[in-house]
Amino acid sequence: MRDDEDYSDEGTNPVLCFLLGAATGAILALLYAPRSGRETRELINEKLRETAERGREARDQILTRGRELLDEAGDYVDRQKAAVEERKERFAAAVEAGRQAYRDEKSKEKV
Repeated sequence: MRDDEDYSDEGTNPVLCFLLGAATGAILALLYAPRSGRETRELINEKLRETAERGREARDQILTRGRELLDEAGDYVDRQKAAVEERKERFAAAVEAGRQAYRDEKSKEKV
């Protein structure tokens, strides 16, 4: 993997922690704000809906990236299998050529 991909993968967890901390801070700020109970509850509910939506969006992005990585890994494995098969065939051909050369030399000795 490239270095920039490693960095972005490691950043997922701290970003999630930051978002959760921000949401918690927003809720606490609302609880201590000088509003009526009803207004505060409505505001909290609105913020919770917004946070839930952002969470769903983040989940969708993570799932999409995970699927992309899985597809890339599958493609890589397929390419490597093909390369191994090609090397195997070349090796088998080389071995067969060596055997034929041995047979040719052995038949020359008999004559």
